[in-house]
Amino acid sequence: MRVYLDNCCYNRPYDDQTQIRISLETQAKLYIQDLIKNGKISLVTSYILEYENSKNRFLHKRNAIADFINANESYYVGVEKEKEVRRLAENIIETGIKSMDAFHVACAIIAKSDYFITTDDRLLRYYSEEIAIVTPGEFIRRLEAEE
Repeated sequence: MRVYLDNCCYNRPYDDQTQIRISLETQAKLYIQDLIKNGKISLVTSYILEYENSKNRFLHKRNAIADFINANESYYVGVEKEKEVRRLAENIIETGIKSMDAFHVACAIIAKSDYFITTDDRLLRYYSEEIAIVTPGEFIRRLEAEE
């Protein structure tokens, strides 16, 4: 099973953990990372994810995210796929999804990811027949239901 975590998902553990939703999403995201590290699911990453992470103004966050990605990615959508990514992203943008988010979803679809995992409410409202877009908690619920 292939999963793509977007940038907001990677940054969730650095958000204010006094809010219950954020705390629960953080715990779920960390559990997903453990599943990835243990080889139970495969991590998809992309040049878009690298680019967005490189813009993180907090060096410790940027480095921790990059280290995890580099150590655990199973499939990478590189810049050589840019035309295909852009074409698909343009269709997604037309539905009201922000540009960067659309590029992430496009990369996940091109990689044939089974799930796109995010904590972004606007993005969670986007529907695609090609990929399931879910929160970290919803992903865990679905994964456990399959077992």
